[in-house]
Amino acid sequence: MNYRQQSLIKHGEWKGKIETVCRVPVDGKDNLSLAYTPGVAEPCMAIHNDVDKSFELTRRWNTVPVITDGTAVLGLGDIGPEAGMPVMEGKCALFKAFGDVDAYPLCLRTKDTEEIINTVKLLAGSFGGINLEDISAPRCFEIETRLKAELDIPVFHDDQHGTAIVMCAALINALKLVGKDKADIKIAMNGAGAAGIAIAEFLLRFGVKDIVICDTRGVIYEGRDGLNDAKRKIAKLTNRSKIKGSLADAMRGADVFIGVSVPNCVTKDMVRSMNDKPILFTCSNPVPEILPDEAKAAGAYIVGTGSSEYNNQINNVLVFPGLFRGALDVRARTVNDEMMTAAAHGIASCVPDAELSVDRILPLAYDKRAHECVAKAVAEAAVRSGVSKLK
Repeated sequence: MNYRQQSLIKHGEWKGKIETVCRVPVDGKDNLSLAYTPGVAEPCMAIHNDVDKSFELTRRWNTVPVITDGTAVLGLGDIGPEAGMPVMEGKCALFKAFGDVDAYPLCLRTKDTEEIINTVKLLAGSFGGINLEDISAPRCFEIETRLKAELDIPVFHDDQHGTAIVMCAALINALKLVGKDKADIKIAMNGAGAAGIAIAEFLLRFGVKDIVICDTRGVIYEGRDGLNDAKRKIAKLTNRSKIKGSLADAMRGADVFIGVSVPNCVTKDMVRSMNDKPILFTCSNPVPEILPDEAKAAGAYIVGTGSSEYNNQINNVLVFPGLFRGALDVRARTVNDEMMTAAAHGIASCVPDAELSVDRILPLAYDKRAHECVAKAVAEAAVRSGVSKLK
């Protein structure tokens, strides 16, 4: 099937992937008076007296906006907020299908960091959490950091942390198959945007010791000219061997390659230069950094991509529905590292050790059991770490 052409046809037929459904009867005098005036005045005043009642007396407890400015949509780049709508609607459909979370696309006609932050803050009283999506780096780092500090509901940039969580889950299970320990491996990465930096930071906190990251100019190292603030920060934490040079130099002797970059940037020779039983997570979309067949022909032991066309799809759809379900269920104030780590372990645990194979290191994206497992793990971690508002 030509998915792109068929998708265009189906979008024309669907005319939108989500809709509003009325949850209460509004027929007849009594029903209308309860759902609307005059009865509605009573819950209004209850919330006026205690704003937290908005989580009990409205749908706020289960609602999340998917917010973008359209500057980093899929692999399409800065295509604008309206052009980003099909993706945001798709995310909302996945929120509902896999997490029973009511999500709404909000595509903002601004690229100004302060305007985005202020807009989200002004809207936050209507929602139980905030999902940021497809906002380009480095602005996305400040936007998320500021909103997490200034709001008392979960704020989650899926491109950063959703990708990091599912990548960590894939690594957990892949390392079991190759018999290596996270503290002993070397990871070479290509891509130092929002996802790449978030993955590196998360894996370092998880216990990986040796990561070398490349951008379009080659290996990132402390003191290199032209680094933005985010890259300068990560340069201090990575590349402990002080490697300089190209992606080929970074991959030499590496146990794992992680790509969140551009198509066809990895060659067979680069794969051959890696350590024994190399693991490659090539997640450029729609075309990976190296095609799985080529990687395996060069000696790759495990290959995962971001695409459903191949085995081992590494996609953050395994993360965000369950993560928000768990966070909303315990009315979490934030999404912290404990919750994200629990999500990674929850995803990994959905493939029992006896069922692990080089072609199955993660559950399928549409496996509802995986989403339920993530929700449970996240909710428990939120309570343990003290960020649940429920008593």
